[in-house]
Amino acid sequence: MDPPGGGFIRPGTQSGSAFGLKFDRPPPQHSGGRSDSRGGGGTGSGPSTSGRRSAADVFGGAGRGSGRGRGRGPQGRGGGSSAAPAAASDSDDDDEAEDWGPGQGPRGPDLPPMNPTYRYGDPSLPVGRYRRQILWLVENHAVTIIVGETGSGKTTQVPQFLLEAGWAESGYAIACTQPRRVAASTVAARVAEEMGVSLGVEVGYAVRFDNAISERTRIKYLTDGVLLREMMDDPLLTQYSVIMVDEAHERSLATDMLLGLLKKVLKRRPDLRLIISSATLEAGKLRDFFDTSTSGSTARRRAALAAAAAAAGAGVGGVACSEPDRTPAVVTVEGRTHPVQVHYLQQPAADYVTAAVSAAVDIHCEDLPGDILIFLTGQDEVQTAVAQLEEHSRRLGGGGGGGPGRPSYSLRMMPLPLYAGLPGAAQSAVFRPAPRGVRKVVAATNIAETSLTLEGVVYVVDCCFVKQRAYNPLTGLESLLVAPLSQASAAQRAGRAGRVRAGHCFRLCREQDFAQLPKVTVPEMQRSNLVGMVLQLKSLGIDNVMRFEWLAPPPAEAMVRALEELHALRVLDDDARLTKDVGLALAALPLDPSLGAALLASRQLGCVEELLTVVALMSVPHVWAPAAGSLRAADEAKAKFAAVEGDGVTMLNVHQAWRSSGRSSAWAGRHFLNASSLYRADEARDQLLGLLRRHGLLPANTPPPSCGTDMEPVCRALAAGQFMAAAVYEGTQYNPLAAESDPGVHVYRLVRYTAHKTAPLKLRIHNSSVLWRSAPPCVVYRSVQQADSGWYEMQGVTAVRPEWLVELAPHMFHRPK
Repeated sequence: MDPPGGGFIRPGTQSGSAFGLKFDRPPPQHSGGRSDSRGGGGTGSGPSTSGRRSAADVFGGAGRGSGRGRGRGPQGRGGGSSAAPAAASDSDDDDEAEDWGPGQGPRGPDLPPMNPTYRYGDPSLPVGRYRRQILWLVENHAVTIIVGETGSGKTTQVPQFLLEAGWAESGYAIACTQPRRVAASTVAARVAEEMGVSLGVEVGYAVRFDNAISERTRIKYLTDGVLLREMMDDPLLTQYSVIMVDEAHERSLATDMLLGLLKKVLKRRPDLRLIISSATLEAGKLRDFFDTSTSGSTARRRAALAAAAAAAGAGVGGVACSEPDRTPAVVTVEGRTHPVQVHYLQQPAADYVTAAVSAAVDIHCEDLPGDILIFLTGQDEVQTAVAQLEEHSRRLGGGGGGGPGRPSYSLRMMPLPLYAGLPGAAQSAVFRPAPRGVRKVVAATNIAETSLTLEGVVYVVDCCFVKQRAYNPLTGLESLLVAPLSQASAAQRAGRAGRVRAGHCFRLCREQDFAQLPKVTVPEMQRSNLVGMVLQLKSLGIDNVMRFEWLAPPPAEAMVRALEELHALRVLDDDARLTKDVGLALAALPLDPSLGAALLASRQLGCVEELLTVVALMSVPHVWAPAAGSLRAADEAKAKFAAVEGDGVTMLNVHQAWRSSGRSSAWAGRHFLNASSLYRADEARDQLLGLLRRHGLLPANTPPPSCGTDMEPVCRALAAGQFMAAAVYEGTQYNPLAAESDPGVHVYRLVRYTAHKTAPLKLRIHNSSVLWRSAPPCVVYRSVQQADSGWYEMQGVTAVRPEWLVELAPHMFHRPK
């Protein structure tokens, strides 16, 4: 983060400002950006990267042509590496820096002009200044780590650099992974627009249950999970020449798993290149993880290749070793073109939502240009903040109409929400430029922290909190609680400012308190349910998952719990191998194991038609989209489709009614439904049906069996897949201080055994369920989370009969004697 200074904001006293600040008028903007003094790993230049090695060069035989051979001639240095750009790698020695060959100088051998003209890429972005250094490192190193600040352009520009350098020729493609599906689709659309091509042709994206790709796609943006699914059909990812793992600092479950698998793939594919990019990444730890230059197998392989080259009579200009350097290279790219000044509270805030709104209003009252971005923890807080901002906007006015007795402001506030469950039309409003005389004030969750770039933001208000999931393997339950932000994520949020001019970040905490925050976020691998991950590892042929190489090893208890649950679902046999009837079939479905097991059980129960719809809707988040201030109307709309069997059958009623309306988006909006989620679920349903037929689980030419209006088979199928998530009714708990009309809380307890040694865990039905006010004797749930109140709340609840559990899972339950 940049040091304070710049004269843009100075200490002072101001009424109503918790930061004790006064704004100065912005000085005239200069055309120049920040100096290039931070190019810590990429300040020099390197050799030309017009050609690259093909798989034929590695394994012998003729080259592929089309510019994919090395063809460096006398420029190559011994050992297969050329003169590196100055300070491009930490492995460069001082004595080697002066070892220049004939005709070579400190800029490297026979470099092209310093300002060449490129077809693709935006030279105005900071990463453009390091284009040749990055391409040189990718050519000569198996793994390249790009540490680039927010706004450097690494996500959109590096794949274009690789495309123009020839890495996507001869049928190969370039993959760029994203941790979130919305980032993959929006970035792909932006890159296609920059290149002047249609989305889905040369540039495309692939997320779960949705894609826009073709055989001509050369740059593919996809989620980590989709690339993991592709590895099941193509373990060595032979269609890709370069794989770029973006936003690796988020350390999602799929990202850590993907990095561990790619380390294995690199050992089998010397022609593959891996790029890992992030804004705030522990580059040293990642470099040590991928550094295989000193391993015995690598040394023996290099010696064999060198001996083969010598036996073939390689000349002076030949390449002595065809393998790339196994030592990962690290290059640092500065991101912002303008400084960002960080400010802290003088006293702690009692309510950070109210404090964030007050800070945004104070900034707006200064009447300086620039949009405001507020970071909050969840959807409820975002909607509360937007409602308060709208009230302030009506009170303050703006846009030239101050009114009698009120100051006149040149800008009018336009509050906008941004969170994952927001409908597509509302999300697009956030990315559109603000009209003249209007200032956007965006209240967002951490979805705006990475990948998604909001142009025009100058001021960032950070609450310094985030909602995090935490899985307890002893109980098998999950918590979703508000936790302090890490310093790395706070730096990422601050980087959202400073894109158009000098920016400001207001952190709603004291500076001494910020210094006590954790440096980095705990990896998701160490706080998540690992059932789906273990199933994918097993399907890829990794039997001993306990000895798999992890960047951050998961807790042993979580691995054991995952193996136990997969064994209970009959996915694993007694030797912890995939079973043929359930395990292999479940691995082929892109579903959560419990939903996949329910779908497989529906074949014997004769309700595949209905279960396809139910599991598709349960796999898509945010089907219901109630607007702020309309919760009563949303509950009334949900009651029209409510079924006594629970949320699964209610979802089925919603889908049938939406189909009857002609899949109308207007109808969905009137009933507070997310039309984009319904469309996505419909596409997912068709894809799941195709997968069942493709793997021989359903006949190809006959419609799937249906149970008609009888919903008992549907409930039995859900119980067959979710019996590990069964709970029984214990009683109703009343608050002695509440009114006599208080209905109380219906308390449930888990049926399965837990290692929880203290008081029995108490669960209740979440108020989003249609069974919230009822008390079925036995239920199964889709998910459970511990709320701030301490209760474990069940979501996606289906009422079942207790005797079904004994019939469907006799190896887990038995009748009491």
